[in-house]
Amino acid sequence: MPSALQRNKLFSPIHLNTRIVIIPTYNEIENIEAMVRKVMSLQPAIDLLVVDDNSPDGTAALVKKLQPEYGEQLHLMERAGKNGLGTAYIAGFHWCLERNYEYICEMDCDFSHNPDDLPRLIANCEKGADATIGSRYVGGVVNVVNWPMGRVLLSYYASKYVRIITGLKASDATAGFICYHRKVLENVGIDRIHFKGYAFQIEMKFRTFRKGYKLEEIPIIFTDRTLGTSKMSTSIIREALFGVIELRLKWMFGKLF
Repeated sequence: MPSALQRNKLFSPIHLNTRIVIIPTYNEIENIEAMVRKVMSLQPAIDLLVVDDNSPDGTAALVKKLQPEYGEQLHLMERAGKNGLGTAYIAGFHWCLERNYEYICEMDCDFSHNPDDLPRLIANCEKGADATIGSRYVGGVVNVVNWPMGRVLLSYYASKYVRIITGLKASDATAGFICYHRKVLENVGIDRIHFKGYAFQIEMKFRTFRKGYKLEEIPIIFTDRTLGTSKMSTSIIREALFGVIELRLKWMFGKLF
């Protein structure tokens, strides 16, 4: 009896383009049009799935307005409420897997991740990496622009903390700019992930690493947002702090997968 995912692969529409980026949004009206147009201009072409959590500022409505211009390259998933970054990405992963995309990226909408780096992430996976991280810290902290030094140090040492606790071989454990080969998303147990903030990003990398997939980093320049509002909160930081320990314990007791 074929699994649900196998049935989807058999009967879902096949896209000629094998590359896509998922961008979750909540109140990104200042950034979304510029981001859509930038991603749509990249070559080779990369499709875009916007996952919007019912933004009251009209983010989804603006995406809908742009869709006729870009046809089958621009997609929108609307969700009923603000349910967290992790659940948005998981919903997006399933959408992309059902449509047979091979290289599935994730990035922020605020231009802190430069869309021009997307082809580099995908190319590195095409060369053999199973997942490629756009890393702020693979060369130190010089690749972070416009962040207060306190936040730079918090993020940098948070990644070191993650590496110590989990054994993860990644300089930028909380990075949200990544390309996954579809086989990773099919096999790391994305439906068992329950973290929603930075801990989600850590868990995705940890699961990828513990499954034995080839996880690589390439350096990027990370620039803090200039428009819109950051979604960072103390609850997100707390989730990441204690979530790392939980991940380690799950692995030790054979309950991660």
